[in-house]
Amino acid sequence: MRRDDDSPLSLPESGGGNVAGPQSGRGTSVLGIERGLVRRLLDTLGDPPFSVILWDGHPVEPVPSDPIARVHIRDRGAFYRLLRHPDLHFGDDYAAGRIEVEGDLAELLTVVDLTRQQRHGAGGGRPGLTSRLYRARRNTLAGSRENIHHHYDLGNEFYALWLDEDMLYTCAYFEDPQMGLEAAQRAKMDHVARKLRLEPGQTVVEAGCGWGSLARHLAREFGVTVKAFNISTEQIAYAREQVRAEGLEDRVQFIQDDYRNVTGTYDAFVSVGMLEHVGTDHYRELGGVIDRVLSEGGRALVHSIGRNRPIGPMNPWIERRIFPGAYPPALSETTEIFEPYNFSIQDVENLRLHYALTLEHWLQRYNAHEEEVRRRFGEKFVRAWRLYLSGSIAAFRSGSLQLFQLVFSRPTDNELPWTRHYLYPGAGG
Repeated sequence: MRRDDDSPLSLPESGGGNVAGPQSGRGTSVLGIERGLVRRLLDTLGDPPFSVILWDGHPVEPVPSDPIARVHIRDRGAFYRLLRHPDLHFGDDYAAGRIEVEGDLAELLTVVDLTRQQRHGAGGGRPGLTSRLYRARRNTLAGSRENIHHHYDLGNEFYALWLDEDMLYTCAYFEDPQMGLEAAQRAKMDHVARKLRLEPGQTVVEAGCGWGSLARHLAREFGVTVKAFNISTEQIAYAREQVRAEGLEDRVQFIQDDYRNVTGTYDAFVSVGMLEHVGTDHYRELGGVIDRVLSEGGRALVHSIGRNRPIGPMNPWIERRIFPGAYPPALSETTEIFEPYNFSIQDVENLRLHYALTLEHWLQRYNAHEEEVRRRFGEKFVRAWRLYLSGSIAAFRSGSLQLFQLVFSRPTDNELPWTRHYLYPGAGG
């Protein structure tokens, strides 16, 4: 999830089969060259501790030789695709079964990310030509609807297989690392409410409400009235059904529309997991919406996957196959939301390891329902989403991705607590 992420060699792409097999002298010579290319690739990645097994069964071992996993490349075509653009084609060929991983996939990807950072810095090295030419999909009004439909309208039944019972697809908050996912997601919603210092009778607008759990929780547990916006057809239908079942229609309204069309005035603005889909070109526009609807004494919270510094588009496989239009910003990029409207940032918290643990819970549940996912979507889909969840775990473990919660208000808000005790139950103050 998410949340949620980002070429050493550029060689001509080969066909899918064994162009020259090991049975001939020429084939043996070609394989020798290819083994050398594998060694160069591993060296470029920082010599991570895994073996690469070529299609003829020959292993290329790490230095020193103590592999944590084995990557099997099943055919020559997949090998040359990997050399040409690894950040795109590893995902495609893993999903297709042309690349297999023997061992813990999340651990392998974590180690690869860490070794690349050690060798090349947080950016992971210079992108290949195809990476530089590739651009993420735009988040215009029409583009946002298409991007959201691609990811979130796969069907509520699919997400219900592996999310918590409240269908929260954002980072949980583990007050205790041993707590279960359901408890941690409820703790996250309470944590958000405390940061906004909600009181009964106040009004809240939520931009990008998912399946509506936060809106219902805030209305039910904190006595506020919530108007929530989302453009996903599947999610809005589920949210409306749940609000009717809980008898909260008088306090929660779900609107299928873009955040840019929010109207009215509210005591609090909240967005959890939407900023990744807004796009930096639209941050000033988002800030304008918040400025337009937030009351003079109101508070706002934005919860988003992020990065330590701007390093260009997301991993191209994630952007093309899983999350079109997604971009996790650096904190410096988010200033376009605040500075043009003179908002004062009151609190910044990084929940990176909370998201890694959330994803571990999701992956465990996903794997437990793998047969049902396969029945619905097929083997390629099963493998693609396993890679997506595992790669997300790796990105948060390695620090490639962060999870920021930002609280801000008008500069004239002088009702701020003197300490942060109010955020933590039992802390006093």
